[in-house]
Amino acid sequence: MSFQSVTELIAALRSRKISAVEALNESIRCIEARDQELNAVVVRDFERARAAAVQADAALARGERWALLGVPMTVKESFNVAGLPTTWGLPAAAKSIAQSDAVAVSRLKAAGAVVLGKTNVPVNLGDLQSVNPLYGLTRNPWNPERTPGGSSGGAAAALAAGFVPLELGSDLGGSLRFPAHCCGIYAHKPTFALVPTRGHAPPGTPDLSVSRDPDLAVVGPMARSAADLKVALDVLAGPDEPQSLGYQLELPDARHARLADFRVLLLDEHPLLPLSEEVHAALARLGGQLQRLGCKVERSSPQLPDLKVIAHTFTQLLMSYIGAGLPDGPYQALQQQAERAGVRTDPAAVRLRALVASHRDWMVADRNRAHLLHEWRQLFQSWDVVLCPVLPTPAFAHDSGEFEARRIDIDGRVVPYAVQGIWASLASASGLPATAVPIEIGASGLPIGIQIIGPYLEDRTTLAFAELLERELGGFKPPPAFA
Repeated sequence: MSFQSVTELIAALRSRKISAVEALNESIRCIEARDQELNAVVVRDFERARAAAVQADAALARGERWALLGVPMTVKESFNVAGLPTTWGLPAAAKSIAQSDAVAVSRLKAAGAVVLGKTNVPVNLGDLQSVNPLYGLTRNPWNPERTPGGSSGGAAAALAAGFVPLELGSDLGGSLRFPAHCCGIYAHKPTFALVPTRGHAPPGTPDLSVSRDPDLAVVGPMARSAADLKVALDVLAGPDEPQSLGYQLELPDARHARLADFRVLLLDEHPLLPLSEEVHAALARLGGQLQRLGCKVERSSPQLPDLKVIAHTFTQLLMSYIGAGLPDGPYQALQQQAERAGVRTDPAAVRLRALVASHRDWMVADRNRAHLLHEWRQLFQSWDVVLCPVLPTPAFAHDSGEFEARRIDIDGRVVPYAVQGIWASLASASGLPATAVPIEIGASGLPIGIQIIGPYLEDRTTLAFAELLERELGGFKPPPAFA
């Protein structure tokens, strides 16, 4: 397997130590040799990729230096790639062929990236694992009995296995960060609306020339190093307007260039969700390392927004967004179920009522979101980054049971399956940037990651902290079975 970073590969391509065709052929060789074990790259477009690699080599020979010229990569199945199916794991959409590229895909291609295929997702991107009746189950390269996460699970598995150095994913409630944690790779959830989402929509959605970004959803890069995330984000960021294609948005510079200058708020307790001892211990060790390196580290702040309010607000926004996209029949059935549930306060009943929330209910949640964002602004006057877990345990075992009946065991404490994603709501509810990074391999032999949350539009700060942290901790480690 090849575990070069994007920046290393670009240097080799520009110095002509390797050709774009050779780099692509290495990716194809790895996929064909080992992907039957993982089922990560479920749509393959090798012949068109070879033609693109030939063109990339010609451009390199002319001395052209595009940001990603000649870099092979895959993209999440949910993105439109002209000529390929976009199904979101739905068998009924198996013949739904995209007529044009998603804006993000178009920008990556314009920067010279060679897209060779698409990676697996759960049905409608609605799970923390990646399985669907059309393409099947994707496995984690660290342990095939464990999930690679979801919904960008195929993407993370392909990166961790060394198939490609770069991926394009998406995140509504953790779908970039969950797989990064489970597979030990890097991912960046950008500030809301920083990267256009047009062309990332369920099958059959009209591809309007300009569209609003759907609530909560973002598009972002995944890689094996923090520096690679920055390279890709520079390509992807910018408003979705026809006249602005190729326009690079000027984001604020990172707050600091030295790790010791960062003021770090490290959170390791949530009132609604316990952490496993394995994850809790990893965070404790990280906190100690940061203090020894000179960072100011605290574990609480009176400025921190109420974590229960964040979780409740995010649930209201997320479920009402999902409910709005349901057909009339299923929606009406859910309305009847919500009436029967009455005022029950268990998580399933809360999510059910949010699915059929009124516009007034949504407006209340939206106002709460605005207040939370104000509280975050106040907090980030005193702190530069907030560090917290991604999930309460390392990658969990595959679970094919009915969604609401699933449970997660956290050191003997059993919690509802859906609740384990609650840490992701901290960044998602207010549209904040969050960079997921691996920090160690736990006692289970599985990777453990954290998310670095930063101020609104200060994506460069979380990415800079991730890169500085990578230098100290060593960064990505290949899964033994693929190394």
